[in-house]
Amino acid sequence: MAVNASAVKELREKTGAGMLDCKKALEEANGDITKAAELLREKGLSAAASKAGRAATEGVVESYIHAGGRIGVLVEVNCETDFVGKTDQFKDFVKDVAMQIAAANPKFVTREEVPTDELEKEKEILKAQALNEGKPEKIVEKMVEGRIGKYYEEYCLMEQSFVKDPDKTIAQLLNEKISQIGENISIRRFVRYELGEGLEKKVDNFVEEVMSQVNK
Repeated sequence: MAVNASAVKELREKTGAGMLDCKKALEEANGDITKAAELLREKGLSAAASKAGRAATEGVVESYIHAGGRIGVLVEVNCETDFVGKTDQFKDFVKDVAMQIAAANPKFVTREEVPTDELEKEKEILKAQALNEGKPEKIVEKMVEGRIGKYYEEYCLMEQSFVKDPDKTIAQLLNEKISQIGENISIRRFVRYELGEGLEKKVDNFVEEVMSQVNK
């Protein structure tokens, strides 16, 4: 299919790939920019893909404390050089990641970090739910795989929708920053604390509070 110049421009900005490669990827993806970006990464043509193997050992550890000290986050984000680690663009990205963790409460950075036993337990629960809903057993497995995808979107940081722009995932935001900054960037680890977590108490929706502030 024919693709317009604005779509090519947007894809170039997101991936850092060449104009012709972007045009071909969009044609192959029938104009779907997200799918085209994935195709470019698979082919190693995006800036993010070409930098993925480079060592990222510099960066910062950022903190985010929700108003009133209800939620606290520490996150380590790495880049290749100390110079980039000190730039406002990199620091702003890390702050956005810390705020995302506070608001969306992920458990893992990527789906690869989900323990096998936890994943299998979740699949068993989802299978039982589907069978209890009266779904035919022959389609239950497909339903479980689809719902596991939703599990990843909820609990894996890289697959969550960005709270400031729900049309993109954290993975897409990361790849944009890699293309813009010109270095490999890696969200390495995080820890999140919520006041009174695990204790019996009145339930307050702190996550909703954080997201309301983010969207102001």
